[in-house]
Amino acid sequence: MDVDAYVAAHNADWQRLEWLINRGRRLSGTEIDELVELYQRTATHLSVVRSSSPDPQLVGRLSSLVARGRAAVAGAQAPLWRDVTRFATVSFPAAAYRVRWWWLANAVLGNLLALVVAIWIVHNPEVQASIATPEEIRKLVDEDFANYYTEHSAASFAFKVWINNAWVSAVALIFGIMLGIPTVYVLVLNQLNLGIVAGLMFASGKGTIFFGLILPHGLLELTAVYLACAGGLKMGWTVVDPGRRTRGQALAEEGRASVSIALGLIGVLLVSGLIEGFVTGWVHVTWLRIGIGVVAEAAFLAYVVVLGRRATRRGETGDAEIRPDLAPVSG
Repeated sequence: MDVDAYVAAHNADWQRLEWLINRGRRLSGTEIDELVELYQRTATHLSVVRSSSPDPQLVGRLSSLVARGRAAVAGAQAPLWRDVTRFATVSFPAAAYRVRWWWLANAVLGNLLALVVAIWIVHNPEVQASIATPEEIRKLVDEDFANYYTEHSAASFAFKVWINNAWVSAVALIFGIMLGIPTVYVLVLNQLNLGIVAGLMFASGKGTIFFGLILPHGLLELTAVYLACAGGLKMGWTVVDPGRRTRGQALAEEGRASVSIALGLIGVLLVSGLIEGFVTGWVHVTWLRIGIGVVAEAAFLAYVVVLGRRATRRGETGDAEIRPDLAPVSG
């Protein structure tokens, strides 16, 4: 390799990189992007020089420049609040919006299953008898169902349901990699429990009480569970059909997007937990309880649709972008 020609071709980039490094924290956003790009190029140039023409002076110069560039790039991190803001306004809504059809299918099929189970129980006294004794059913519909929301302090109960729902959602997401089978199990079990309780309540003439206590927190809580199952099933389907990507690459990308969903649902389930702990059992006006739940549900869906659609149109997926140190360059 002609060292002089190589230096002449790339010296302007090296000088520009050094100038950007010396400016430190006074760089604009565009200059930071330029700094990262030039650092990658120079790291590649150093690799080329070392392998083709190990000129000691040039290697020393580029090694020092690359080391300083790495320190500048690694040290020039955005403030934490910017990362949190980007996650809340881009990453999470984009990841949720991408799986919207899986999400919708879970909601429709899951609620159909619960409805069928409830109707089956209402119209079959023998099925009710197989679930529990008449005394146990009476205690459930007259006392236990309503008392469940007030038997503990609001704060401790909210924390308990938050942790439980977060765990259920995490299982549905993480184990989606096993072809989505555990995710389907979580969804079916959740809907069977919902349908059984609904069937027993309606069979005893307590349908109004059932909806009055389920809807305030259940709208948002079930929506979050359906979203978690959507992420898990999407990952499971990726194992079967990775598309044009390699299976490893596809799983890595979907896995990172699922992490965005999991982290976002922590906040969503916290809100539903607070509603369940402080509203469901303690606000005694039914229309007000349900109204709070409807507002929370509508706000969450609008948040995902508006911000998620905007982000996906810009090519966002919820996947973390990983940039390599070396960038391919000509020459």
